[in-house]
Amino acid sequence: MDADVFKHASASPWTPLHHKVFRMLWIASVVSNIGSWMHEVGAGWLMTSLAPSPLMVALVQAATTTPVFLLALPAGALADIVDRRRYLMTSQVWMMITAATLGVLTLAGLTTALVLLIFTFALGIGTAMMMPAWGAITPELVGRSELQAAIGLNSVGMNLARAIGPALAGLIVAVAGSGAVFMLNAVSFLAVIAALKAWQRPPQVSELPAERVMGAIRAGMRFARYSPELRAVLTRGAAFFVFASASWALLPLIVRHQLHSGPGIYGLFLACMGVGAIVGALLLPLVRTLMSRDGIVAGATVLYAFAMLALAHSGNVYAAGVAMLVTGVAWISVVSSLMTAVQTALPGWVRARGLALFWMVFMGGMAAGSTLWGQVASWTGIPDTLSIAAVGACLGIAATWTYRIGRHDVDDLSPSIYWPTPAMSGDVEVDQGPVMVTVEYHVHSAKQHEFAKEMQHMRRIRRRDGAFMWELFNDIDETDRMVECFMVESWLEHLRQHHRVTIADQRIIDNVRAFHLGSERPRVTHLIVRKGHL
Repeated sequence: MDADVFKHASASPWTPLHHKVFRMLWIASVVSNIGSWMHEVGAGWLMTSLAPSPLMVALVQAATTTPVFLLALPAGALADIVDRRRYLMTSQVWMMITAATLGVLTLAGLTTALVLLIFTFALGIGTAMMMPAWGAITPELVGRSELQAAIGLNSVGMNLARAIGPALAGLIVAVAGSGAVFMLNAVSFLAVIAALKAWQRPPQVSELPAERVMGAIRAGMRFARYSPELRAVLTRGAAFFVFASASWALLPLIVRHQLHSGPGIYGLFLACMGVGAIVGALLLPLVRTLMSRDGIVAGATVLYAFAMLALAHSGNVYAAGVAMLVTGVAWISVVSSLMTAVQTALPGWVRARGLALFWMVFMGGMAAGSTLWGQVASWTGIPDTLSIAAVGACLGIAATWTYRIGRHDVDDLSPSIYWPTPAMSGDVEVDQGPVMVTVEYHVHSAKQHEFAKEMQHMRRIRRRDGAFMWELFNDIDETDRMVECFMVESWLEHLRQHHRVTIADQRIIDNVRAFHLGSERPRVTHLIVRKGHL
């Protein structure tokens, strides 16, 4: 069972709302998300009039999610190296202007299918820039013990918006058209802008210069490669989102062509999903006391698959509405579990980049899946397509079961001062490199095999935090002497390595040093390429 089961079982899901800034931003995000869900309904329904083919309708979803897949990692890098408050305000202004422009064009009767896709893509760009930073500020607003509850509240807020926004949009589209919905979406961004402006975020002081964007992207990718906890979440997410996207992409066509209904029913279906998600979020604390996080993800995926089958073969509005309620419960169970797992797997220095990778998998899976299932529906029909996706979701559980999530919630990922920062002598410039670091251990020959196995954990830490090369050498003359050697891009990047070591890493470092003979610490040397040396 997960380590967090007993730790968080008794915590109130409403505790984070006691923090003024979190409460203020949470309310503002609910308002903004209502506008975003209204846009989703307006855009999807408008496309069924402009170009009613399954592929074109599915492309609306793809236009929303593809920018996140393409831009989330650069956005995450920026969010880790610039002021997140100003960065978030800029993204909100961009989305407000884009939504307002699309609203004016639609009200003037100038929106075509291509124009709708272009502006939906532009809104997706704003979402891509905003999402990693928004997720990364949550640990700044609440304590570590409240993080899971805060993530749950964010999910409740999003799904509360999903319950209100689509139903409201369905009525507005029926009365005033999609253009009015787009204009209201533009206004909703003002709530977040005002809340961010009121947040007095403390300045983030660092003794090291900020990372450059490309270097930050490389560091984020390197961290993901050597973080098994993050890789597990990304793998489990990919196995779910590609198949789960089928019901999202095809829902407008199910309402219009299979159930012969209008935008009001479409909005109510999305509202049903939102209500189901709220119920699921409120039940999750109890469920976590009974099941592991891996069990929750697997069980909820199976439930989601059954809901897709019910939606595909319902034949009437009421049965489809119940299927959407169940879909909401299953959806929030999977997404909230994955999001909590990814947050607890990330130290502060790379949090936005790690979240960006999660959103890339999320939105990339939704975008690719939407396009795929739209095309499959053109060939086989909607019921068969949803049936295929449901079977695929269940097979995905079996294919990814060895990737376990949620086992590391108790790890303290705050920075450690355990590894002292080396002093720089001479005229070495901070961006000079590459740098080779050696750590010399003396290990009894009978324990060297065990030592080498433990050093593989050290290898992961070094590579995860910045090394592009790592090796362990054994002296053939002095057989108890073993030398760890790793290289980093520059002296500055090596200094960042020291700042990236977490308290959780101390256990591994202590285990390694326990093999070292003698009372003195292992000898560390730093070698740097001479400037101008060929």
